[in-house]
Amino acid sequence: MAPSPDHAPLAERVEELLAAGGPLPIVAAGQPVLRRAAVPYDGQLGPALLARFVEALRLTMHAAPGVGLAAPQVGVELRIAVLEDPAPVPEEVAVVRGRVPQPFRVLVNPAYEPVGDARAAFFEGCLSVPGWQAVVARHAAVRLRGQDERGRTLDEEFSGWPARIVQHETDHLDGTLYLDRAELRSLSTNEAAAALWAQPAPRAAAEALGFDLP
Repeated sequence: MAPSPDHAPLAERVEELLAAGGPLPIVAAGQPVLRRAAVPYDGQLGPALLARFVEALRLTMHAAPGVGLAAPQVGVELRIAVLEDPAPVPEEVAVVRGRVPQPFRVLVNPAYEPVGDARAAFFEGCLSVPGWQAVVARHAAVRLRGQDERGRTLDEEFSGWPARIVQHETDHLDGTLYLDRAELRSLSTNEAAAALWAQPAPRAAAEALGFDLP
């Protein structure tokens, strides 16, 4: 099905974005598109253009590199995100953080809700806030609902690090950055985080920098 006339301007913008080829430019914090709720996807791009856009998001996420990317991060205000995590971390880190490999997924119009009351806090970064990390307490498990790129229903529970990725990327679609949820006393450059706070959990950072963990 072709995009309707009302959708044409958005489709044209995406075509222009894709015309350059290669990874897409990632929008940095300060741009209004990152602070607006994205528009629900209802066929604005049509199947062929959507497939090309999803592949461009995947390429851009890999090149960054990152484990998730939302459409507003490339300047497109649609409720679409992608994620993929090969989880290339030491076993101790993987166990503490609940980080397990995730296949490539496309999330269309996703929304999440907590499963249980448990929360977990770890350092987190964002491709739209390059060079920095901060500790964010998030739900330890969530239920995600939405669709995939073919319109098939998604209804799945995620826990551990995959739940964190789901929350981070879905938040982008609501105009929320991870810094809005972060413990700002933990804010560290990537260099400081690597040198001082590379432990699997942020207990040492909490004690040294003076913030509480859940």
